[in-house]
Amino acid sequence: MKNVLMGIALGALIAAPASAADLRRPAPVPMVAPVPVVTAHNWSSCYIGGHVGGLWVSKDWNGEFYRDLGSHDANGWLGGVQAGCDWQFGGGWVIGIQADYAWADADGSHNDLVWNFENRTRVKSLGSATARLGYGWDRFLLYVKGGAAWAHDEYEVFNGAFLIASASEERRLGWTVGVGGEYAFNNWISAFVEYNYYDFGGNDRDFIRPNGAIYDRINIEDTKSVVKGGLNFRFGNWNRPPVVARY
Repeated sequence: MKNVLMGIALGALIAAPASAADLRRPAPVPMVAPVPVVTAHNWSSCYIGGHVGGLWVSKDWNGEFYRDLGSHDANGWLGGVQAGCDWQFGGGWVIGIQADYAWADADGSHNDLVWNFENRTRVKSLGSATARLGYGWDRFLLYVKGGAAWAHDEYEVFNGAFLIASASEERRLGWTVGVGGEYAFNNWISAFVEYNYYDFGGNDRDFIRPNGAIYDRINIEDTKSVVKGGLNFRFGNWNRPPVVARY
């Protein structure tokens, strides 16, 4: 019996190395490089700035007694200031509010279709209060905007070199829509270019002669187009972390 047990133990010792050799080594775990985190510029901030641009105006004149008095364009330039705030959410989406005011110098005229007079327009200023929605690809922001607008225009009727009547200091309300693009050079300065369309509808104006008598009540329909560019100086975003890009 003792010999049998010793034989079994000896056989186990001999078989153990052979069995261990038959076992497969575990496959090595591949080393996966960490995925780099891509970050983008954060547009959440407030800003103030200035702009310059071109102004193209269309004026249609219609009198109270003689309806079609003709129309003309008043073209020129403008320059002004703007201020607003933006908030970035959901990755690249950006919403914001903005107010702007511009001093303008645009004039135009046409020969009256009824009388041998010259009808003149002079655009003095233009402003708006809008909301805008856009999407940012890192430092580039593409946006649309829309809201309320107001304008300050002056009108005059001339007979050669003599003033027949005027309706100055007109201020009217309307609406505006626009589209633009903005690029952030860093967290503090960005530049933009945009187009805006303004519609002020028709508005009745009493034209007064120099002696105080009423010349005519004229309805003037007014639309404006503006192309402008400018700079924004941004603040309030220095401590805000960058946005994780989802491109």
